[in-house]
Amino acid sequence: MNITPQQFETLLPLATTWAKEQEGIILQLGVPLTEAQLADARQVGVIHPERVRLLQVMQIPKPDHQELADIAAITNLISPSTAGMTLRYGIFIRTDCWGQRPLVAHELVHTSQYERLGGFEAFLRPYLLECLTPPGYPNGPMELEAIMTSLRLCA
Repeated sequence: MNITPQQFETLLPLATTWAKEQEGIILQLGVPLTEAQLADARQVGVIHPERVRLLQVMQIPKPDHQELADIAAITNLISPSTAGMTLRYGIFIRTDCWGQRPLVAHELVHTSQYERLGGFEAFLRPYLLECLTPPGYPNGPMELEAIMTSLRLCA
């Protein structure tokens, strides 16, 4: 997928707005972490694990904005097989993956990245850039950090 820097700068605010909206839904409807999940969250570096909520969904929702939805599909960030997605303190978990410790731990690493980097745009800018440029998702440094950290935690 070739996206120009201008297109990226146009889409980033839309992605940020969508992510904030989705976090709001999850925080309103989701459930807090269990004691074991709170411990895992602290272990992977989440500063405020008490703020995290998990929401069980049949499928990770796609953005309403068509261009955002297209890019999410092309990069494989959101597809029918997407098991989880972190939007700062809100985490979607697909129903058939609910309770999978490695998945929740992986998503919690992304929460810690949001905290470490300073919020939505500060996380989304480098994360989406690594998804859109070679080697692409899931081979960028932020995604690999989540993969490796959850593997170590759950080994």
